[in-house]
Amino acid sequence: MKTMGISQFKTHALKILDQVAKTHEVIVITKRGKPLAQIIPYRTFDITPKPGRLSDALVFEKDVISPLGEDMWDACK
Repeated sequence: MKTMGISQFKTHALKILDQVAKTHEVIVITKRGKPLAQIIPYRTFDITPKPGRLSDALVFEKDVISPLGEDMWDACK
């Protein structure tokens, strides 16, 4: 991870952004030695749903009333 001062980034911003896009290197912009921003390359994410992706994450109950009992279920309404 590379760091650079904000004044240097301001002077060469377009060149630095092209470099990040080409090399996929992360650059941290600092102001008075403290991190201010992080320049990261853009990535596209595949957000199309895939069958079975969440199949193990969800639990389906057939009867949600009986674990509480009829009386408790009415009280929770």
